[in-house]
Amino acid sequence: MNKLVMAVAAAGIGFNSVHSAPLPEATAHDVGVSQQRLAKLDEFFAREIASKRVPGAVVAIARDGKLIHYKAYGQLDPAKGKSMRLDAMFALASMTKPMVAVAGLILMEQGRLPLRARLADYYPEFANMKVGVPQHDGSLEFQTQSSPIYIHDLYRHTSGLTYGVPPDSSDQVARLYPDFAAPPLRGDKQAFIEAITKLPLAHQPGTEFEYGFSTDVLGAVVEQVSEQRLGDYLARNLWTPIEMQDATFHLSESQRERLAHPFPADPLTGKPQDIELLESSTKFDCGGACAFATVGDYVRFGQMLLNGGELDGQRILGPKTVRHMISDHLGAEIKNKVANVEAHRAGFGFGLGVAVRINEGLSAVPGNPGEFTWTGAYGTQFFCDPKERLVVVVGTAAPGEIRKYYREQVQYIVYAAIIR
Repeated sequence: MNKLVMAVAAAGIGFNSVHSAPLPEATAHDVGVSQQRLAKLDEFFAREIASKRVPGAVVAIARDGKLIHYKAYGQLDPAKGKSMRLDAMFALASMTKPMVAVAGLILMEQGRLPLRARLADYYPEFANMKVGVPQHDGSLEFQTQSSPIYIHDLYRHTSGLTYGVPPDSSDQVARLYPDFAAPPLRGDKQAFIEAITKLPLAHQPGTEFEYGFSTDVLGAVVEQVSEQRLGDYLARNLWTPIEMQDATFHLSESQRERLAHPFPADPLTGKPQDIELLESSTKFDCGGACAFATVGDYVRFGQMLLNGGELDGQRILGPKTVRHMISDHLGAEIKNKVANVEAHRAGFGFGLGVAVRINEGLSAVPGNPGEFTWTGAYGTQFFCDPKERLVVVVGTAAPGEIRKYYREQVQYIVYAAIIR
């Protein structure tokens, strides 16, 4: 790989002087992007960092398989005054999910994990879960499953599993569930399975998109089928083949030195905030929220998918499998609540581990039908647009609601810079 020489472009922006580029490089102009317009990203992050709304960020943009923007902004750790670096490690949170989906699809291609396999064939406890139906008096009525949970339901979040919400929430079922990152910090995989199968499902399986622990369970199934720990399976079958050099569930000491940290207080509310996974080790490789990687790692992952499952001569999935992955799997029969996760996702359905844009318009951000994307609760974002041959990855340590603002602004600026 070539060396990417970074230059300071605006006040408040820090760059590594030299760093290995994760993809071949080109100028923005060479691939139909206005460098002048793309420079608005530098101005945007300079303003936000100067206003102390975000500590820092790393942004990678590739078009036609060529890296045209790869910059580090602001601070890696505001408490220690450390500058952001291109090889910063980010807690990916839910951007773990698309990688785990790929792990499952590798097994599917081998005839070892069909989409229509029943989850109870791998973990029988799930067959006995009841559906919690809220009643007017505040109680729950428990119903048996009208259809079993299939592996397909885990990919597209139609299993009925959900995430926990605050005690004052009106969602009676979700109040019973733990926070998305809590299970791997509290106990091992078996403890997670035993605890979650004692809870009610939020909906009948296969009827509604309900964002929750489905991918954590898919990761557990991958372990069961492969007879490997999830991180080991991903390292062997995805991370190492396409040179995602820092992707991991368990940080080394040198990687910890590169961890991106948030402000100690939420810049919008002033309330204390943290990312607990930065300080505490997980007890199992949770497929829904627990991986770490650099932005450079993840732009290679996105480019592999955009290429139809191959990167630098290493094929991870067949192109038809990737096409199936990035197609909408909700359709007309399943209630689509993808926009409930983030409001700008109106017009999106959901595929196998990724949100998929299915309509022109509707969304608060520009793009094309066929775009696929997902984000992480700690401030990470990626989107790929096959029509524009575009991959964008953003890493920040911004766990509050402000992270959604950055996702929208980056997408506005990037699409505004595409001129042919």
